[in-house]
Amino acid sequence: MRRRFFYLDLNSRTISIGAALIFLSALSGEAAETSANGKSWEEFSGDKALAHVQQLVDFGPRPAGSEAIEKSRTYIDNQLRLAGWQVARQAFSGDTPRGKVSFVNLIARFGKPIPKVEPGSLFLLCSHYDTKIFRAFPFVGANDGGSSNGVLLEMARVLAKHSELGAKVELVFFDGEEAVESFSETDGIYGSRYFAKQLSATKESKQFRGGILFDMIGDRALKVTLPPDSPTKLAREIFSSAEALKLRTYFTYFDRDITDDHTPLNAVGIPTVDLIDFRFSYWHTADDTIDKISADSLQKVGMVAAYFLSEFAFK
Repeated sequence: MRRRFFYLDLNSRTISIGAALIFLSALSGEAAETSANGKSWEEFSGDKALAHVQQLVDFGPRPAGSEAIEKSRTYIDNQLRLAGWQVARQAFSGDTPRGKVSFVNLIARFGKPIPKVEPGSLFLLCSHYDTKIFRAFPFVGANDGGSSNGVLLEMARVLAKHSELGAKVELVFFDGEEAVESFSETDGIYGSRYFAKQLSATKESKQFRGGILFDMIGDRALKVTLPPDSPTKLAREIFSSAEALKLRTYFTYFDRDITDDHTPLNAVGIPTVDLIDFRFSYWHTADDTIDKISADSLQKVGMVAAYFLSEFAFK
């Protein structure tokens, strides 16, 4: 199934106070500002990224199919459009241990539609925006499901100011990363599995030269743990980017493989690295709250990713 990009009349949406404030900022000219001669990584704001996380956390638990995740979708959609991105909703239904569930991936490209994309001309940046269902407590996922989206939305703002680079990037916000019950080959990573399957079916996977998945990257005690089976070249370039910014101590390898939204992408030939802090002690607990993450950690990861995009991704 090929993907169509379309525009949405923002006046037809109900926008939160946080979104409205950013909208006013955009009207003042910030979103339209261009800085082609600047360094994209120096323009990344951890504070702005954290503000997005706060907005998502304020919606409460956001499992697939919930009212809160639709509010999250609307918020993410609005922020992307305000920064000049076109957004498509990739809706599908998936079989889960609790029956069929409706999922929606958000896919964004910058600027005008591209009539033809050459092989290897795009780079993929992605995240998941759902949270896991827990009956015993409200799980708001500030780090797991929030932090990565804050970074991705702030990256969208920065890339919009560097339009030549932004035009080479596709952003994807995956639904259904969390297992409905227990993670298995058929329960979990619903959105990325569907996205990868569609790319494979239409041969569109060839347009991507690589990808970065962001997941749980806001921990105050940051230590990004790349899976040991990460694509070698990508991992080396991420480490080199961190080294160039004097942030290498915050990036290392994990001690075992990790199955995440990058897994289906690698399986269809898109070399994708997972930037994840899997040593987060509050993972899947009621204490994964906004006070456990920091703007400084979001900034570190965002700067390294922006540096990589500018200095390595298309060389």
